[in-house]
Amino acid sequence: MDRKASIRKKFFSLRKKNYFEINEKFFNPLIKLIKNRNKRTSKKIYLSLYYPSSNEVNVLKLVNLEYSKKFNFLLPVIEKNKLMNFFKWEKNDILFLNKFGIPEPIKTNKIVPDFILVPLLAFDKYKNRIGYGKGFYDKYLRKHIQINKNIVTIGVAFSFQKYHKLPIDINDYKLDYIITEKGIIK
Repeated sequence: MDRKASIRKKFFSLRKKNYFEINEKFFNPLIKLIKNRNKRTSKKIYLSLYYPSSNEVNVLKLVNLEYSKKFNFLLPVIEKNKLMNFFKWEKNDILFLNKFGIPEPIKTNKIVPDFILVPLLAFDKYKNRIGYGKGFYDKYLRKHIQINKNIVTIGVAFSFQKYHKLPIDINDYKLDYIITEKGIIK
């Protein structure tokens, strides 16, 4: 088993054993970050969430926050060739299960988010991440960051998912921030 695969296995199990339900205060540092980055604009912000599965941090709690009225929420849709795109989603919209059993919104117009919340299994102090190994987020970010350098990427995790130094390669995308229940890693 390669090193990344063993880290995935370890942290998948660790997250399952140590999962806990977060409250809305978890997102206070995120809201502060978004406010600071968007002081000069009154336009609605495109914020991509992910539909939590396998004991991931429940980012859907963001939709209930007062400040969330400033957001247009997006969810990812898995496409052919291991590609991913984001589509608009509102709290009570109908969702469909993809081949991995994860709910996705109806495909309408593709939208590039201003802020992308990225799920992960492990992260390090350098803001590297290990996901599930399919490369959906890495491919999306590599493609779209070249076009729009203003996209902000934020890994979402529990603090116990921190690893000392992750093995990375040229296909791995380094995040801008990581948020845990202990705050934001810049």
